[in-house]
Amino acid sequence: MATKNEALLIATRNAHKTGEFQQIFGERYQVSDLSAYPDLPEVEETGTTFDDNSRLKAVEISQQVPEVLIMADDSGLEVDALNNAPGVYSARYSGPAATDASNRAFLLENLNKTEARGKQRAGRFRCVLTLAKGGKMLHQTSGAVEGIITNEEKGDGGFGYDPLFVPEGECQTFAQLPASTKHAMSHRGRAVAQMVRFMQEHQLL
Repeated sequence: MATKNEALLIATRNAHKTGEFQQIFGERYQVSDLSAYPDLPEVEETGTTFDDNSRLKAVEISQQVPEVLIMADDSGLEVDALNNAPGVYSARYSGPAATDASNRAFLLENLNKTEARGKQRAGRFRCVLTLAKGGKMLHQTSGAVEGIITNEEKGDGGFGYDPLFVPEGECQTFAQLPASTKHAMSHRGRAVAQMVRFMQEHQLL
């Protein structure tokens, strides 16, 4: 059984993402991210699917830090009217110098161009998690949540595309909902729940 003193390294430098994992796991693990390892190189995300990129990050980082459990997340937003874009390019959708704000603006710009053709604003957040240690992939899980893309940003919480996404069954965006509500239904929360079951079954949690 894991304790709060056991380490789980999230293969990201995104503090918002790390914060979500910390909230989801609570005290079951001492969660850290790659900011604790500033000398590690960036892992090039050369995969064309969330599965590929999640596995690439987890395995490569676990080779560099072999004594620690590594969890890598690759996630993004798929919009039906945009042929599932931005997808795996969600973090850099608006270009090499992309920010969350510029990505949201670019998404709305592109989506609004489809309105004249009667396209709907349906989409989903998708997440794939990979657990690795010592250069070996131990397990992979995935989660998704369906929803609608709003016409404008709403809410100050969350990060990324959260202010534009209303999950199915709700009237507010992820950025407006309480964090606990978001985690219970989010793509990341669902992928983590599956991973937790695996970790419990294999006495990693």
